[in-house]
Amino acid sequence: MIKPLRRGEDLAREIKAAKAAGGPDAFDVWWLGQSGFLIQWNKTCLLFDPYLSDSLTKKYAQTNRPHVRMSELAVQPHLLNMIDIVTSSHNHTDHLDADTLQPLLQVNPGIQFVIPEANRTFVCDRIGCAPDYPLTLKDGHELRVGNWNFVGVPAAHNTIERNEAGACLFMGFVVKFGRFSVYHSGDTLWYTGMTDILKPFQVDVAFLPINGNVPERGVAGNLNAAEAAELGKQIGARCVVPHHYDMFAFNSADPAEFVRCCQVFQTPYRVLQIGERHSLRPHYDTDNGNGENTDALRVSDK
Repeated sequence: MIKPLRRGEDLAREIKAAKAAGGPDAFDVWWLGQSGFLIQWNKTCLLFDPYLSDSLTKKYAQTNRPHVRMSELAVQPHLLNMIDIVTSSHNHTDHLDADTLQPLLQVNPGIQFVIPEANRTFVCDRIGCAPDYPLTLKDGHELRVGNWNFVGVPAAHNTIERNEAGACLFMGFVVKFGRFSVYHSGDTLWYTGMTDILKPFQVDVAFLPINGNVPERGVAGNLNAAEAAELGKQIGARCVVPHHYDMFAFNSADPAEFVRCCQVFQTPYRVLQIGERHSLRPHYDTDNGNGENTDALRVSDK
């Protein structure tokens, strides 16, 4: 099993310390596994799509599609009692996990929960919350949550699906805060018009899946390593961070292939270990000799 760089109470302490010291001129990112990323900025914490349980491993243990874990759990959700905003991009359990979200909401009584409008009823049934509790948005619309501005972006998993009212069932989020903007894709393939939607945001960090679209796996697909690298380049992202790998053995990818593709496309990138922190500031490197950070935000390891 892959061991997180930091885990459990040690990881939670690091996040709390970063939040206490946080300011407007930098932000911190931690990868918590699968598609879960935690961002700390200006003494607030945003948590994208956390999956911090073994619910899927237990659910599929006696089936022909076992979800065998590749990585140890980064942190128990009840230890993350510093979260201000949490998201779910769609209704698949690794992005909407009751075993993660229920204890997370319990230890963060003031937390805001951002989801696609189309998923409100499903989300509330799964999490056991009131229908008016989640904050919702549609693609192309904006939602202000404190000092964070969310913009809904369609996601194709495997297609762009909408409900009878035209609202997307699968979404990504562009989030603007202070001088920064990030894009969390949720789960998605590359679709017509995607670059046109994303390029105007001048994304500092794009969190993109790399596990690919392999129908024989029996699950909806995602960008592969080459597509993630090329998409990041085309939208002008200053840094691409891969996700959706190293969680389940049947549905993973090799991040080394993503690195090779980024080098081919000259895409700025960072590959994080689970539980690893990176701090980002608005100072741009233009030549570091290896191409990894060209035109990317300077990243300081902590």
